[in-house]
Amino acid sequence: MNFMDAIGEVRRVDRDEDKRGSRLIVTLDGPAASGKSSAARRVAEMLDVPFVSSGLLYRAATHLVLEHGVDPADEAAVLASLDRHDVELVALRGMPDRILLDGQDISAQLHTTSVDANVSAVAQHPGVRAWVNARLREIRGPFVIEGRDMGSAVFPNAAHKFYLSAPAEVRAARRVSERDMSLQEVTAALKLRDARDAKQLAPAPDAVHIETQDLTLEDVVAAVVNRVRA
Repeated sequence: MNFMDAIGEVRRVDRDEDKRGSRLIVTLDGPAASGKSSAARRVAEMLDVPFVSSGLLYRAATHLVLEHGVDPADEAAVLASLDRHDVELVALRGMPDRILLDGQDISAQLHTTSVDANVSAVAQHPGVRAWVNARLREIRGPFVIEGRDMGSAVFPNAAHKFYLSAPAEVRAARRVSERDMSLQEVTAALKLRDARDAKQLAPAPDAVHIETQDLTLEDVVAAVVNRVRA
């Protein structure tokens, strides 16, 4: 079965699941380096459902505006460009997420140096965030998704919501090996990012809180999966 055939099959199954009222959405929110991305991928594998990476949509938006010569800092122009095209995130079980632009798979073009350099400028626009959230809500069927406000703002009716957290110093220690910065510099950068994202980081009232500083990845995954299966 090729990629497009797989899309058609999973959409048929997802429509049947929606009719039966069995749609499963699991959200994992939390600050940067709290372990939510790694945990969400493993949880999706354990539950045999797709893992959704919302970051690909921000990359898709960036790729699109760069391809059409739009200034990433001009929110109105960026949104106008997005309105002229059909962008869809496709999440399939056991396969990496794909982005379709006007029906064409552009996934391989979303990790270029030019996209890397401009994605932050595009993602900072409130209108772009609203556009991404709208695309996420269009995704059919069961899935696991991670972010900052997936449970509180994007999918407030999700059946299972989790909020992962850890002190900034602990999170910085996990990330320092990925950065050409000292531990102190990474800690300061994370605290600055936490302050900037404070409104988005407010957990959903019904989210299950998991402090990850003393837990392994396997511990976190087990806590989430056991709660979902229960």
